[in-house]
Amino acid sequence: MMAKPSIQFIQGTDEQTIPDVRLTKSRDGTNGVAIFSFEQPSVFDSSAELGDITGFYMIDEEGTLQSVDVSAKFVNGKPARIEAKYVMRTPRDWDRFMRFMERYSQANGLQFVKN
Repeated sequence: MMAKPSIQFIQGTDEQTIPDVRLTKSRDGTNGVAIFSFEQPSVFDSSAELGDITGFYMIDEEGTLQSVDVSAKFVNGKPARIEAKYVMRTPRDWDRFMRFMERYSQANGLQFVKN
């Protein structure tokens, strides 16, 4: 059985909140950026006992994609949202990311909407 695709901010702890994902790709298709927005992510509930957010990890049967470009947004002094940015610098990076997203979206009932 294959492992369920997951997203983590603390290694070993799956994020339960489903993100909003925005994708941009260069005109020539050689690179792109994915921005993940998590409203009220579950990591805020568990970070006190599990430790600090160490990065952004996308895990599936092919391995792990990761980024350290993670920022928290606060409202009235309380954590409200996390934004994580994943940069793809080659067509191969883009293809690998899209394979992860296809698996993650199937496992979590997401759909792609083109704007």
